[in-house]
Amino acid sequence: MGREASCTARVGTETAEVAALLESTTVVLRGDIKRKWAIAALQDLRVDGEELRFEVDDEAVALVLGEKEAGRWLKKLQTPPPTLAAKLGVSADNPALLIGPTVGPLDPALAQALAGGITTNVREARMLVAVLSNPSELPRMAEFHADMICKTVWVVHAKGPEASPSDTEVRLAMRNWGYVDNKTSAVSDKLTATRYVRSEPPPPKKRMRNR
Repeated sequence: MGREASCTARVGTETAEVAALLESTTVVLRGDIKRKWAIAALQDLRVDGEELRFEVDDEAVALVLGEKEAGRWLKKLQTPPPTLAAKLGVSADNPALLIGPTVGPLDPALAQALAGGITTNVREARMLVAVLSNPSELPRMAEFHADMICKTVWVVHAKGPEASPSDTEVRLAMRNWGYVDNKTSAVSDKLTATRYVRSEPPPPKKRMRNR
């Protein structure tokens, strides 16, 4: 969602100036009042004059955003977030070819997002979804994609400081092979996905090395 405002907040019996952030799944207050609420937990959302009001965790909350901005926040809060399938752009009309993972079952959130939008036909696929569990799979994934007509590949891997491959490893390797990254999406608590588009012709397979 991505909105931020400096405003007066009233939370229960507290009143203070805060930085209010509207994120994809949470509302966050920073400053003299600190809170983090899941959007799904907010009750009785409404605009009253210049204030966005709601109840959450047995507290009444008012954010003095101004009439127009309060209306914008309310609209975004009441708009259902896009599904993971929509974020990935996967559908029956825009199918993906899936490779991986080589270890363990497919993440349930990813499996649900891909349901109904998977093809095994390399020429029919509009994108490749590659689930990686270690850095050695990067060059193999790139070699596989080099034989496909579609230019788009979603690279899915673990997130966090201990992730392997890491975001940096994936990005450097993909850019070295002529890809441009243009979108990132959380898949689940454990996985992240980055969309890469091949901006150059596929390099010869002998060049597909993770330098």
